[in-house]
Amino acid sequence: MPKTPSDKLFRLIQSLSPSEKRYFRIFIRGKTDRDSKYLQLFEAIATQETFEEEKFKSKIYKGEAVQGKKYSELKAYLYDLLLKCLQSFDEPNMIDYKIDQLLQSTAVLFKRGLYSDCRELLQKAKKIAVKHECFAELLEIIRWEKQLAYTKMDADFLDKNLEHLHFEEQKALEQLNNAIFYRKSFFEVYAAVKREALHRNKDRMAQLRNIIDQEPFSSLDYAISHKARVQQLRTLNLYYYSAIEHENFYESGTQLILLIESQPHFLNDNLSDYIAALSNQVLACGLMKKYDEVLLCLKKLKELKPITEDDRIKIHRQYYTNFFALCTYSGDFEAARYEMKNCQAEAAMFDPRGYETASFYYQYALICFGCNSFQDALHYLNQWHNQPKSVEREDLQSIARIFTLILHFEMKNSVLMESLLRSASRFMKKKNRIFALEQRLIHFFSELIRLPSGKSQLEAFHKMHQQLGELQHDPSTKALLQTFDLDAWLVSKIKGQRFDVAVQEKWNHGHA
Repeated sequence: MPKTPSDKLFRLIQSLSPSEKRYFRIFIRGKTDRDSKYLQLFEAIATQETFEEEKFKSKIYKGEAVQGKKYSELKAYLYDLLLKCLQSFDEPNMIDYKIDQLLQSTAVLFKRGLYSDCRELLQKAKKIAVKHECFAELLEIIRWEKQLAYTKMDADFLDKNLEHLHFEEQKALEQLNNAIFYRKSFFEVYAAVKREALHRNKDRMAQLRNIIDQEPFSSLDYAISHKARVQQLRTLNLYYYSAIEHENFYESGTQLILLIESQPHFLNDNLSDYIAALSNQVLACGLMKKYDEVLLCLKKLKELKPITEDDRIKIHRQYYTNFFALCTYSGDFEAARYEMKNCQAEAAMFDPRGYETASFYYQYALICFGCNSFQDALHYLNQWHNQPKSVEREDLQSIARIFTLILHFEMKNSVLMESLLRSASRFMKKKNRIFALEQRLIHFFSELIRLPSGKSQLEAFHKMHQQLGELQHDPSTKALLQTFDLDAWLVSKIKGQRFDVAVQEKWNHGHA
């Protein structure tokens, strides 16, 4: 069976910005002539939007037979050359690179016995490493300082500085281990939250609580570097979100953003933590009804200049995710639908293999539902359901089934609803997700589809609304209501009005 051609060279070239492509053309000047096959291959791939292996090959070899592995070797050579070029393009702006270059230069000078010049470079490297908290690199710099003194047999230097060097080494090692601890804790909480954002399972919540109940989370003083303090606050912030402790979620997010903004030089090397902090704070401000702060955070997010492709995707995703969330809370579904077009146009520019679509499909469904476009809402919800299933967001997998029932009720698909009810009930039992509200909703829909429209159904809506009020302080109910405004939907059916009008009235009442 023939081997499927690799598209990694195509993907790499397609990922290049115009300035990176221009840099590559400059980079290879003097290395080759204009007719070189690997330059021809680069230009052929750079001008195509789809991967067509045979088309690329025919452009290079003009229809001639290709001997052996010549074409594969050509691709491999061009791929390696591109990586070297991009390293050269990226390196001047990377802190790790600057330190590494100084250490490599130190090694060059050391080999030639230029020890005083070595010490000068090590001082420069140490200054950068300390400022940017590059603890692993700092340990290497200190090792070089000791090696330099030993080689010079500089007993006077060792006598005066050995104790201090040892102290610096121990401190750097302690800071490194401290940062590793907080990073590990953060990823433990992050993995749990990605699995289920709003925890409704007491056992899982207890596991998270055990992490943040550790002494290192009792005070910022236990985090002994800026990077460690950022990870400590990020971990607490995620926990408070998952535990539905809105005030603590907001306060920890405010503290985190102030901390990150207090040391802006770190943002020149890594934006990821700041993007996540702003995104979470948008949600926290929304939950606390601090909508002026929501708009401020969204503005900060939109104005960020990405460093990496991952930054660009995250800024896009987090801005639109949170803008759509604000619109669905306020009932401005038309504004959200307008922005959907911009979001989808931007999304088309990303590589689909690295672009997460699932969460947007769910939001698109909510937006279309709010615009009374039930068929479109069902289309996007089906696309969401058809995504590959994983442990990620099990809470949404459950809530989406309730939303599906609501959609089909609005579309008057009462016959189909019976099978959907059975399917939803089986799923929730299998996943152990039959909480009090889900039980009542399953029972409510079972009754609703058997009642004639009019007074009987209206009484059922009144009863369900009353039961929702009795359960609203239950954490598991809060989790569901945060994803879909069930209260507004029930009110809309009771009052005989559109869903978006009910949401807007609720929003305006909360701001009166």
